[in-house]
Amino acid sequence: MENSNYITVTEVNKYIKEIINDDLLLRKVYLKGEISNFKAHSRGHYYFTLKDENSRIAAVMFAFNNRNMKFVPYDGMKVLVSGKIDIYEASGAYQIYVEEMMEDGIGALYVAFEELKKKLLKEGLFDKDKKKKIRRIPNRIGIVTSPTGAAIKDILTTIKRRYPICETILFPSLVQGENAASDIASKIKLANSLKDVYKIDTLIVGRGGGSLEDLWPFNEEIVARAIYDSDIPVISAVGHEIDITISDYVADLRAPTPTAAGELAVPDINTIITYLDNATSRSYNALNNIVSINYKKLDSIKNSYILSKPLSIYEVKEQKLDNFIENNYILNNPDTLYKYSSQKLDHIISKLEVLNPLNTLNRGYSMTFKDNKVISSIKSIKTNDIVDITFKDGKVSSKIIKVGEDNG
Repeated sequence: MENSNYITVTEVNKYIKEIINDDLLLRKVYLKGEISNFKAHSRGHYYFTLKDENSRIAAVMFAFNNRNMKFVPYDGMKVLVSGKIDIYEASGAYQIYVEEMMEDGIGALYVAFEELKKKLLKEGLFDKDKKKKIRRIPNRIGIVTSPTGAAIKDILTTIKRRYPICETILFPSLVQGENAASDIASKIKLANSLKDVYKIDTLIVGRGGGSLEDLWPFNEEIVARAIYDSDIPVISAVGHEIDITISDYVADLRAPTPTAAGELAVPDINTIITYLDNATSRSYNALNNIVSINYKKLDSIKNSYILSKPLSIYEVKEQKLDNFIENNYILNNPDTLYKYSSQKLDHIISKLEVLNPLNTLNRGYSMTFKDNKVISSIKSIKTNDIVDITFKDGKVSSKIIKVGEDNG
């Protein structure tokens, strides 16, 4: 047989590649399946296998296609992908080059999530100024979650480790499935109805990780409104750190995981002990300083000159009094003060006598009044007016016969 009948492996792979590329149906295919053997390359490309119950196909998704994805794929994740079927010539294996990927079922759920989020945001259920403060040192914490899941174990372990004197009350609830949302909401309301009876300070609501469908009850409106209406401050603890639910937006505080919820709900007792020890030490030091300062003040007062020789004050005052008496002219000559005062009084009386208007009458003058007012001008009276004239020894009343002006 001639060698011309043989072709290379590369040629056959190129031939198959051309056949595949010419097939319009393979240029855009839509597949669903489960991811296995997932690997994220250091350059950002994803390599994995997409499989179902009976078959599998190799897949690659380059970085320029996956950079805007909202999640990181993992083994076991059910996904919907779209892309083209082509052959990798180097190995001769055909594979799907994925252009878009989403979690199986996430499309409708994502739309519902965004619509409810937009609705509750508009109503103000996410407003920061309406968030209640989580009590810093609680006495009793309520927990709404499954009694058998990993979440309750993580929360209780964390609380016991950090603040063992805090009490907890479990309100067992469904956390996934058709009836979970209504059950979660009813347990939140039950906790609030028992708030005053059990003195519940904080309420933790959540569950461990899972698929979007598993976490969906915490995206239901009934749960969101129950959290918003709660009088007890609520910490939301749903899934893993990358999982964000409607409950997280409405809650007073969001914890990325159930373990983190336990840490946020209670203080670290070791921190409290350290703080109290430091406070006690500072208090002792402060009191000792105060006592020491006051002892010094007391010693200073006890040793003062006044307390040690109290009679010295009296002696000084006595000496000052003697000097004052001996050197004071008034005390030694009291008659002088009387004479001076008498002369001053006579002088004042003389001045008053000079100013006394009655002395003018003694010199032959008189004073004329009309309506008890002194008349100083002829213009103040007219014919037939009655006037009173005062002399030094009496008064007379007169009627004005005629009024005439002095024309000079």
